[in-house]
Amino acid sequence: MIELTYAPIRTQELIDDVTSVRAGAVVLFLGTTRGVTGRRRTRALDYEAYEPMAKTQLAELRREALTRWPLEQVAIVHRLGYLLPKEPSVAVAVSAPHRKAAFEAGQWLIDRLKEVVPIWKKEHWDDGPPQWVMPGVDREGARDD
Repeated sequence: MIELTYAPIRTQELIDDVTSVRAGAVVLFLGTTRGVTGRRRTRALDYEAYEPMAKTQLAELRREALTRWPLEQVAIVHRLGYLLPKEPSVAVAVSAPHRKAAFEAGQWLIDRLKEVVPIWKKEHWDDGPPQWVMPGVDREGARDD
């Protein structure tokens, strides 16, 4: 499953989608909207995407993960639109016969997603105007993992 959605992410559906009788491990990464970034309070985030390209790249990441690790299933969902703090913004669910492959693939997927998929976010601050955020970099230019 690959999905871009304006609706809340349904985590149980993702888990159900990747669960298999052949899998002894299901890993779910859930990225949530921070209410504080550095020393600034975040009121909300806006996510935008170039949807045709984003879906294509998400599908390619899924295919690559399935060839690199012995996985059963992979599901990736990214939220678009206006999100409040604590709301899930991205979910990656992976199942595999054993946990090591599931953890490795899940981490690789979220890291690559942040690097290559054309999804952008705008932070709405409590103390100033909104600001577009470059993926993977915080306000001071340091890596934001």
